[in-house]
Amino acid sequence: MRVVSLTCSNTEIVASIGCAHLLVGIDDYSDYPTNVVAKLPRVGRDLNIDVEKVAELKPDLVLASLTVPGHEEVVEGLQSAGLPYIVLEPIRLDDVYRDILHIGELLRASKNAQRCVSQMQQKINSAAQPSPVHSLMIQWWPKPVIAPGNLSWTEDLLEAAGLINPIGNREVKSTPLTDEEVLELNPDAVAISWCGVQHDKYRPKVVYRNSIWQDTNFVRNKHVFSIPEAYLGRPSPRLVDGYTELKKIASQLNATAGNPFK
Repeated sequence: MRVVSLTCSNTEIVASIGCAHLLVGIDDYSDYPTNVVAKLPRVGRDLNIDVEKVAELKPDLVLASLTVPGHEEVVEGLQSAGLPYIVLEPIRLDDVYRDILHIGELLRASKNAQRCVSQMQQKINSAAQPSPVHSLMIQWWPKPVIAPGNLSWTEDLLEAAGLINPIGNREVKSTPLTDEEVLELNPDAVAISWCGVQHDKYRPKVVYRNSIWQDTNFVRNKHVFSIPEAYLGRPSPRLVDGYTELKKIASQLNATAGNPFK
């Protein structure tokens, strides 16, 4: 089977279930696993996929995803070209598990996919977690601030890590927030996870120097953290890494506050 992946998350899923050898093409942003993606043909950026290049690779299956805003046009192009494809659109963590199993079934790697999901579920386990005390806002973008709401796998990761999403009551995937709204929400911590920006380019000072936020908990206590967007923004098995980072932050917040559940 010949597979073309059009998003980082799908590339990572295919590799995680032992099917990297089936990949014959990937999008320009897929960067992991490095030993897999280094040798594969590129078919364009996530919103500027060259459908002709995809067709030239003669795929038996193209993996697309609507987790990338605007990817609908790419899907229309695949359909017009008569290419075989599936479109994934996970929202919560259970959807990510479902999609891994679905891809595993399509690639005839169901056992590997089930093993992958089971390992994720064992690591991302909120069963023994005490009631969360501290709130943490994930920041997808700094200006304007864009943060995930309830319709996001990050909601599940935060809960499993023992943290509260300050806008977890909003039934949205993500939403822009004014500086004044962030001030009113006053989360205990902020985790910057800027989409499309390399982790070494993250600048917490962008948060700290905002004049409106000087009296917030996260500025006064120097609780601005950074987590690679690859760990939180991609619905793939690497969400385990994002969960691990959130757990570290939760432990630090609990220790700082003298919380007994540290």
